[in-house]
Amino acid sequence: MLFDAIKGQDRPIEMLENYLSQSRLEGGYLFSGPEGIGKKLTALTLAKAVNCEEGFAKPCAGCPSCRKIDKNQHPDVHLIEQKDSGIKIEEIRLLQHKINLMPYEARIKVFIIDNAHQLTAEAANALLKVLEEPPKDSLIILISDKPALLFKTILSRCKVLKFAPLERERLKDIFREELGLEENTAHFLAYFSEGRLGCGLRLKEDDTLRGKNSIIDDFMLSPKPGFNTLPSQERAQIRRYMNILATWLRDIYMLKTGLPYSQTINFDRKAELSKLTERFSIPELNRMIDAISESLFCLERNINVKLIIHNLKAQLCSN
Repeated sequence: MLFDAIKGQDRPIEMLENYLSQSRLEGGYLFSGPEGIGKKLTALTLAKAVNCEEGFAKPCAGCPSCRKIDKNQHPDVHLIEQKDSGIKIEEIRLLQHKINLMPYEARIKVFIIDNAHQLTAEAANALLKVLEEPPKDSLIILISDKPALLFKTILSRCKVLKFAPLERERLKDIFREELGLEENTAHFLAYFSEGRLGCGLRLKEDDTLRGKNSIIDDFMLSPKPGFNTLPSQERAQIRRYMNILATWLRDIYMLKTGLPYSQTINFDRKAELSKLTERFSIPELNRMIDAISESLFCLERNINVKLIIHNLKAQLCSN
């Protein structure tokens, strides 16, 4: 089955396959767990499984139904997702309308709400009414990495499937054996992404991997730490920059407390890490890590970028 392509989620996949085999798949489900571990991929694969033209519960990926789902063109499979703003009541009202219609061509209509914790209060209340008595020919899947932000009444009406990150060494093996990445690259991606396959794959494609050593050199290994490679206004890039600094400080901290080099994120820089364990004390590392955490917190709340950078530089360069 196509579920085999979803790595490291044996328990939730087993539960879904049992529901499918017993024809007990209906109503509302919540896929919870960290970002980038396959929750949305599982939801879309499940939509294929219940509607594949080659046979129920055995998605082929090649029939018209499966191909339409892959292209987000299936008239009975609906994906609601908002990354930067809340999921508003208008979108749930549209769901309410569509869920009560006869399917156009599917056996089961599927509604997937990604980042469901971003439902506004009005939208959540409207969704609750749907979850109380969902039509038999429909399936509602909520996806969230922050399920505590969902209404308890919504949680109580969903079957909860918990997804977890892969063990980092297992993810490292996947990167090496299935993607052909060299050892140090596979190690960094697996550890920096904290075992989240989707996040690791995104990191592989963006400039994090290529730029991480220049960031470390710029800030930690120059005679006078600076921010020469730090973009001035791009919040996503600033967040990435700070996260890389945090992993570097974390590695130094953990080595000072006895962690083996094999468990560091920046394993390819172990020579420099070894030298810096003598440069910083535990209290200094605590202050620097706290400063980065506070800056990341401010960054998420749209505080002026220049002010954040100025304050961070003042705190880090004082050590």
